[in-house]
Amino acid sequence: MDAQKQLQALSDEFQQLQTELEGLVDARQKLESQQQENQGVQSEFAQLDDESSVYKLVGPVLLKQDKNEAVMAVNGRLEFIEKEIKRIEGQIEEVEEKSEKKRSEVMQLQSQAQQQAASAPA
Repeated sequence: MDAQKQLQALSDEFQQLQTELEGLVDARQKLESQQQENQGVQSEFAQLDDESSVYKLVGPVLLKQDKNEAVMAVNGRLEFIEKEIKRIEGQIEEVEEKSEKKRSEVMQLQSQAQQQAASAPA
């Protein structure tokens, strides 16, 4: 494979990693938004007394829900979201490392191509 084709292949791989990274960052941002929303609900629940009524929106209807059940559901969601954020952050770190290696390969190949072009007879 000649240097130009190899450089193009590496550049394409680098671009794919960047696209994957953008998707992971978007997913993390959505999870963080959901986390904040659920933390807000959790803090609202903390202010309620035991006799307070809690309603859950199901389609177009509000249904009465047991407060303890609602609190456990929100706590469970928060736990799940936190695990997902950690998992995605691990993937982000992995893709960033791969991306950095690929970028170095691209730069090294470009440098070699430039050196060969400079040393080639005119």
